[in-house]
Order: sequence, then structure tokens, then C-alpha cells
Amino acid sequence: MHGLIGHIRAQPGHRNDLAAILLENTGAMPGCLSYIVALDPRDDDGIWVTEVWQDEASHKASLQMPEVIDAISRGKPLIAEFDQYHETVPVGGHGL
Repeated sequence: MHGLIGHIRAQPGHRNDLAAILLENTGAMPGCLSYIVALDPRDDDGIWVTEVWQDEASHKASLQMPEVIDAISRGKPLIAEFDQYHETVPVGGHGL
């Protein structure tokens, strides 16, 4: 499996708008086992995104999907920074 955990800081006042874009079409990504968008309770502009994929190739393929390309283009102006990004190797757990 291939995992990603990232913290995104939205432009001030746009966290909910960005979270809504990140949540669009999440059920239509082949190879995606888990995709969680969570608001950071300690940062009014922060969003955590946690992803688990069957493999790295599935994640890379998702970035070529028209729906994902569209979401990235609409979400980019709302992003102030990606301040943390970690790759992981999930080994299991509840929900996987």
C-alpha cells in the first residue's frame, strides 16, 4: 500500500471552500482505499489530508483523471502553502 499525509494551509477565510473542493468526486478514484479530509482544530486555515492507495501507481494515475485535474486547478488559488507532506507504507488497521 501507499500512504500520504499532508497539511495544507488555505488562504485566510477559504478553508471550507478548499475542503469542499478536496471532497468532490472522492469515490471515483480507482485504487483509493481511503481519502480523508479533516479540518485542523488548532489552525483556522489548516486542513489535513490522509490518503491510502493500493499502490503508488494508483495514486499517480489519479492525478491524470479529468475530475482531479479540475479540482486541482480550482483549489490551487485557495492554497497558501503545503507545510507538511509525508509518504507512508500503511500495513493495515480499522477501515482497511
